[in-house]
Amino acid sequence: MMAIVENILFVSGEAVGLKEIAKVLDIPQSAARKLMDNMICCFDFERRGLQIIKVNDKYQIATRPQYAKYVNKFIEPRQRERLSQAALETLAIIAYRQPITRMDIEAVRGVKCDSLLNTLLDKGLIREVDRLDAPGRPILYGTTDVFLKHFGLSSIDELPPLDLNEYE
Repeated sequence: MMAIVENILFVSGEAVGLKEIAKVLDIPQSAARKLMDNMICCFDFERRGLQIIKVNDKYQIATRPQYAKYVNKFIEPRQRERLSQAALETLAIIAYRQPITRMDIEAVRGVKCDSLLNTLLDKGLIREVDRLDAPGRPILYGTTDVFLKHFGLSSIDELPPLDLNEYE
């Protein structure tokens, strides 16, 4: 079963949900979860160059961070655009207060954020999650699995706590 899942994760290229894994293997989700936990431990124990990461009950094969410089050297990636300080601030507001409207973000930051939201949407770090039941039905924004992967989080619950006293 581990070999089957390894192949599925490899060919998928994207995170695969626990439900999908259980369905393909025709086993209960609880058994699939144990299998995935075991696979993660095996990959770690064997010190493989790849790892299995878990993001919101989805699993994906990924390179290990300690080999990033070699992988980057091999694939010669285009120069990554770094997020501006303003984009990072906007992303943090969304992460900690999601779901949140553009107007609420602007109220916290004190400046317009249309272009920042478009940048974060384009990079796949945030998404439109719903619409607020209010006049104009404003869009509610939230973070994505890409956000979680980028920051090495399994779920939004792993965000570090905010120390609001630091900003007073």
